[in-house]
Amino acid sequence: MDRFYSLGHSSIDFHFKQSPRDFVVEEIPLYEFSGEGEHLVLFVRKKNLSTLELVSIIARYLGIQNKEIGYAGLKDKNAMTKQYISIHKKHEEAMENFVYEGVKVVSKTYHNNKIKIGHLRGNRFYINLKKVNPTSAQKIDEALKSISEFGMPNFFGYQRFGNDGDNHIDGEKIAKGEKKERNPKIRKLLISAYQSHLFNLWLSRRLEINTLVKNFEVSEIESVLNMPNDEVSKLKAQKHPFKLITGDIMEHYPHGRLFDFEGAEEDLNRFLERTITATGLLCGTKVKTSSGIAGTIEKEFDDEINAEGARRYAWIYPTEIEGRFKPIEAHYEMNFTLPKGSYATVLIEEIAKRKIK
Repeated sequence: MDRFYSLGHSSIDFHFKQSPRDFVVEEIPLYEFSGEGEHLVLFVRKKNLSTLELVSIIARYLGIQNKEIGYAGLKDKNAMTKQYISIHKKHEEAMENFVYEGVKVVSKTYHNNKIKIGHLRGNRFYINLKKVNPTSAQKIDEALKSISEFGMPNFFGYQRFGNDGDNHIDGEKIAKGEKKERNPKIRKLLISAYQSHLFNLWLSRRLEINTLVKNFEVSEIESVLNMPNDEVSKLKAQKHPFKLITGDIMEHYPHGRLFDFEGAEEDLNRFLERTITATGLLCGTKVKTSSGIAGTIEKEFDDEINAEGARRYAWIYPTEIEGRFKPIEAHYEMNFTLPKGSYATVLIEEIAKRKIK
């Protein structure tokens, strides 16, 4: 299935390539650090290095194991990124003399606990698009305005699927026992790629349904969607561009409990108010699945695999969105903040309405 996009404009022509000059990421911590404790918290700026490469470099320098260094999330390699890491306070003096090309310790503080995966609120992005003409700049302005008002789909980015974009193929074979992978980290990575692939297919299908509902009359699409007339009418009446279907699993936003959508007007309003949002399935065990009509659609992109499943936000709300067109340079600069686990490249592709890699 081809990727579907949420915005209605035609594709926009511009040049973008991930690089430290044009792609800058700054991590937003989950909480304020206490300023005291046995863990040294370093705010580190790096370029052209992945988080795991950074961790290995510092671990080798200190003569410790990688697992002794804490970090909240994995940052892009082809970028300038700023993120927090934690090490034991006993290494503070040694870190005073740490020097490595492309790495700079910006600041330091202390905390009672080691930083763990997921301990971040989100990331702030600074993006530079090139070869932008005035017409394209205006379309980008309008696209950002729409995303600011309504949000955007939470696809997994191309980074999730490896350099060749086919990690999910091996992931499916491993998850179904058709292929062996002894390294537990690689096994988990590849299976996760397969789960992500199915999620993206499901989300594309839901965006396709949104497009049909928006552009055609109920009588024209009832048979195409294979839904009862009254359900299609309910979708048509919804104000939000992402149409909620009976049986969808919702979650409080930006975090909270899961619950079933049963068509209540109150929930439609809360969705518009951004206090709840829809979720999609990462297939596997021990995971809640959708019911009703939404469950029928979701089932097409479910699979029985030997891995733990989860729910993922299907629709997210970027915040603090800013855009500036620089006509002399033919550049367009964007700043925005995304919740953890979301991809800036997906936002760029939503605006472009095409793949950027």
